[in-house]
Amino acid sequence: RGRCAVLRNLFRCCCRRSINNNPSESELVFEVLSDQKLELSHVLNYPNPFTTHTEFFFEQNQNGGMFDILVQIYTISGKLVKTISTSQYMEGNRCQGIPWDGLDDYGDKIGKGVYMYKVRVRNQNNEIAEKIEKLVIL
Repeated sequence: RGRCAVLRNLFRCCCRRSINNNPSESELVFEVLSDQKLELSHVLNYPNPFTTHTEFFFEQNQNGGMFDILVQIYTISGKLVKTISTSQYMEGNRCQGIPWDGLDDYGDKIGKGVYMYKVRVRNQNNEIAEKIEKLVIL
């Protein structure tokens, strides 16, 4: 005897069973994956605003694997001031924080203000997804 439920793409099954007159309960949870194209969500930097240090985070819709990540920071007028390139192995769908010290590509401190950043991610199948957000330096 048991019950099962589907919540978004998670499938949860709970079973109650008596073994040798000892009641027990077990639960099996698994994620139903599909062949969706790579997408990003929850793209953010924290803290934001910041003065000397921030980290970039995102989630992607594919469970696990190696990902190439490019973070590019632009002035509001569109001038590229910093490029951060890294690779991460993700066991799940969340990346580890990608640190930035607020310096440009030449090692100089950039001015206070509002900047745009683009997070570009490539998976093992060479699919690419990107999102643009803004950050504030105090």
